[in-house]
Amino acid sequence: QSYCHRLQHDMYFLTSTSRLNEQVVDKIVLQLNRVYPQILTNEEAEKFRNPKASLHTRLSDLLKHLQKKGDRHCQEFYRALQINDEQLFNDLPSRKILKTSDPTEIDTDKEQYMLNDRGPVFFLACFSVAAGLALCWYCWNSETQVTGRARRVLGFSPIIIGRHVRNICLLYLEDILRN
Repeated sequence: QSYCHRLQHDMYFLTSTSRLNEQVVDKIVLQLNRVYPQILTNEEAEKFRNPKASLHTRLSDLLKHLQKKGDRHCQEFYRALQINDEQLFNDLPSRKILKTSDPTEIDTDKEQYMLNDRGPVFFLACFSVAAGLALCWYCWNSETQVTGRARRVLGFSPIIIGRHVRNICLLYLEDILRN
């Protein structure tokens, strides 16, 4: 993808909600004006550094001007942005596309979503089945005297499990004691 297309793609991101402050824009304009090859002439640099115009307008005009000039000019803009604001450069939408375009690389945001797509109901269902199996295994183990302790636990658990389930479990435990 050419730098002009990338700049067109990143234009809204760069101009929205004042991501670039005035000092960084001035540094970028000065760098494009002073560094070889000279991207902006002195007159163009003064135009894009004019404090009378709003920052949004100056930045939009600068990006459109660079797109008209060609790919080399857009590439130099990206280099100046990287030098003057590394964090913003790494957050650009076109950079994120380039980072995830490698087929061997795993997109961590997507992977995190894929691991959590079942939700809390699935977790509660699995946990309930595991807890029920553990309780049954513990109660049916003939080596331990479980019924008295289990009866006390179940007697104080109307909040955890419903009354009907508690009553069924207590009846079952009484049945085991009789046998």
